[in-house]
Amino acid sequence: MAWMETEREAMVRTLHAADPQAPTLCEGWNVSRLLAHLIVREERPWRMAGDTVRRDKPGQEHSLDPLAAQAGTETGYRELVDRFAAGARGFSPVRWGGDAVNLLEFFVHHEDIRRGTGEAEPREMPEGELLELRRRLPLMARMGYLRSPVGVVLQLPGGEQARVRRGDPAVTITGPVTELALHAMGRRSAAQVEISGAPGCVEQFRSFAGA
Repeated sequence: MAWMETEREAMVRTLHAADPQAPTLCEGWNVSRLLAHLIVREERPWRMAGDTVRRDKPGQEHSLDPLAAQAGTETGYRELVDRFAAGARGFSPVRWGGDAVNLLEFFVHHEDIRRGTGEAEPREMPEGELLELRRRLPLMARMGYLRSPVGVVLQLPGGEQARVRRGDPAVTITGPVTELALHAMGRRSAAQVEISGAPGCVEQFRSFAGA
C-alpha cells in the first residue's frame, strides 16, 4: 500500500475527531472547507482551475461551496469524511499519481487540521513514511523557495543536507523532515525549524518567508 493511503487513514481519524468549524492553517478554510478541497482535488481537480481563473479569495472558492455547505450538518460532514476515506471512484488522475502527487499534500493538509488551533505538537509517524517524505521533499521545496532572494539549504538533525535554492549567501533551515516540509509548503508560523546564516541573509529570507 502506498504511504499516501497510510496518511489518508490517519487524516480520516483526525477528521472524525475534529470540529468541522475549527480553523486550519489554510487562510480562509475551516476543517469543513479543507475536507471539501480534498474531495474536489481527488474527484474533479479540473473544477479548481475555475477558482484560479476567477481569482477567488481563500474561503470563497466556487468549486468548494457545494461540499462545504453539505458539511454544515453533522450528517453531511460524516458522509464527506467517509467519502474521502473511500477515495475517488473510477479513474482519478490525482489518485493515480500515488505518493509522488499525494503524500506531501496529504501530510501537510493533515497538519493543517491538527495544528490549526495552535495546540497540536508533531506526531509519531512510521519510519517508512518519513523516508518517503524525505525523498519527495526536495522537488517541492525548490518550488516553495523559488522566489527566495537568497540560497536555501535544508538540513536534517543528523546533518544530511539538500540545496533547494541556489545562491550565495544562503540560509540553512534545520529540522525534522516533517517540519521542513511544512515550512517549504508555506506553513511557516507552525513549522518548528531553525534558520541560520549571516544576519543580513537571514533577515532577507525571513522578510521573504514571512516568518
